[in-house]
Amino acid sequence: MISAQDFCDLLADRGFTFASGVPCSHFGGPIAHLSNQPGRYVPAPNEGSALAVAAGAALGGQRAYVMLQNSGLGNLINPLTSLVMTYQLPILTFTSLRGWPDPATDEPQHAVMGPATPGLLDSVDTPHHTLYAQDGVEEFSTVLEKAEKDLAEQRAPFVLVERGAIGKATAANSPHTDGLPAAEAIRLVTAAAPQAAVVATTGFTGRDTFAVADGPGTFYMQGSMGHASSIGLGVALTHPERTVVVLDGDGALLMHLGTLSMIGSEAPAHLIHVVLDNRVHESTGGQATTSATTSFPDMAMAAGYASAVVCDREDAVQAAMLRAQATSGPHLICIKTLPRTGAIPPRATNALSTLDIRDRFQSNLQQ
Repeated sequence: MISAQDFCDLLADRGFTFASGVPCSHFGGPIAHLSNQPGRYVPAPNEGSALAVAAGAALGGQRAYVMLQNSGLGNLINPLTSLVMTYQLPILTFTSLRGWPDPATDEPQHAVMGPATPGLLDSVDTPHHTLYAQDGVEEFSTVLEKAEKDLAEQRAPFVLVERGAIGKATAANSPHTDGLPAAEAIRLVTAAAPQAAVVATTGFTGRDTFAVADGPGTFYMQGSMGHASSIGLGVALTHPERTVVVLDGDGALLMHLGTLSMIGSEAPAHLIHVVLDNRVHESTGGQATTSATTSFPDMAMAAGYASAVVCDREDAVQAAMLRAQATSGPHLICIKTLPRTGAIPPRATNALSTLDIRDRFQSNLQQ
């Protein structure tokens, strides 16, 4: 293992002064370290945007690198192949190896991409090197030397990072004290719509939902970050008689903001889009999102939602849920939530397989 500071310093020593990415627990240390230094790191909403902003920095004359989780490689492939490789821009990408080498040791959503990651990069002729958990500064320097040769040949190399290869660091996030505990917000929303079909986004939101409001009408979305609202839209359009509640997160919504426009255009009457906004990517280490400078209600209204409100109290959440069910939607309810404290509940997949979750949800929709 190398420390987060050594990781960042070795890159800086080679002139890599610009970084972007989407948080992964593998890179929590470097992101926290860089975030303490203004101007060193750009938090991106999704992996493709991270690579594209790095491409812009490269065009501007800076050496840039990107950090991301391999589950998000799909978001990266288009700008990698049609932008970075087409224009031969020298960008170095670090990708975590979730679900590798043994998918059984990780969460089910990594079972396909984990083993496929090296082959996927091979298929687009992208060079890649691996940083292992037991590697230190000397081994990392050797990996960087290999990557430098690729960059000199105007290729876009990847470094695949094994779990535990990079140490942790603490980010200097500004604490906030306004809002509700996330689990309490979920309890209030689901209690106000007991017959609703619920789609819970990946991460701690799904865990809290399983702990406080589990039921056959809940679909726990493992992975596929940013797509809970699209799933909810599909359910709402195929079952227009059913109230559908999406439990989303601020980081997840930011990842694919265009979904707001799609939902507004389709205008499902009984869709209630709940955004739990704690301003951090909590399940990957608490890295800040950009929601502090974004008004989700304003964006939803501009996209065609019927209503959109912000709540930070119990009575406000209850009133918003009543209004949303009494009038035609879609509706957005943004609930300010607090960072979680204490033990995090287990995942739904600790008790249910992904096929169990699918089957019972489909059966419930037919009732």
